[in-house]
Amino acid sequence: MADIKVVVNGVLGKMGQEVLNAVDKTDGMKPIGGSDIAANIDQIPLPSGEGSIPVFKDIKDAVKGADVVVDFTNASGAKSVMDAAAPAGSSCVIGSTGLSQEDFEKARSLADSNNTSIIIAPNFAMGAVLMSHLVKEAARFFDYADLTEVHHEAKIDAPSGTAIAIAQAAVEGKGSGFEAPLAEKELIAGTRGGTHEGVVIHSGRMPGRVAHHEMVFGSLGQTLTIRHDSINRESFMPGVIMAIKASGTSNGLTVGLDKIMGL
Repeated sequence: MADIKVVVNGVLGKMGQEVLNAVDKTDGMKPIGGSDIAANIDQIPLPSGEGSIPVFKDIKDAVKGADVVVDFTNASGAKSVMDAAAPAGSSCVIGSTGLSQEDFEKARSLADSNNTSIIIAPNFAMGAVLMSHLVKEAARFFDYADLTEVHHEAKIDAPSGTAIAIAQAAVEGKGSGFEAPLAEKELIAGTRGGTHEGVVIHSGRMPGRVAHHEMVFGSLGQTLTIRHDSINRESFMPGVIMAIKASGTSNGLTVGLDKIMGL
């Protein structure tokens, strides 16, 4: 069987470098190019030391010959990837967050009309996906839910896309919203955090963190805590590799790694 040919968008960034390294060392996969809007070079050496790949500023110039394009940049980058890759017959694996419902609808249309695959997931760490699954199962037994997420200081959105997905999983599992008592006197505005259907969400940003999510359910006389930590960006790579492989055997839009994991 021929190797899966992969292009990495945002290849010069931290996540792009992790993806390139993971693809380069995976049997049956071959990185053939990269793109990055900040590119000031036209070649980048492979992590294995076995040659180099071309780097383009425009994703449209990079997709030729690709089976799959992987993107972990931002919503704008993800949309550019889907617009360029799907008409070229390339599948997409998207880890960027901040996409709107309209963006998802367009992604579905692009995948269907071009008979290709687009996989979008808010988190590619399998442990985080399992956390959402466990949260959904547990939610119906509790009336109160507080969710804390902490990421590195450079993360631009709050709360994280994963936190929103976890909160939504809790609401779906319960079948209704949660109780979110308000402080009679909020001495510092925003101390109670934001809410999603009664799930209270707190966001932290600081160096030394990659991704931390902790859900605490509460009921009379007890709490249940479900927690997941990504210690480094390498934690996302098994899920990314799984999605790249799955993209070759599926068509249309897939939202969430849980579908690929069979949860």
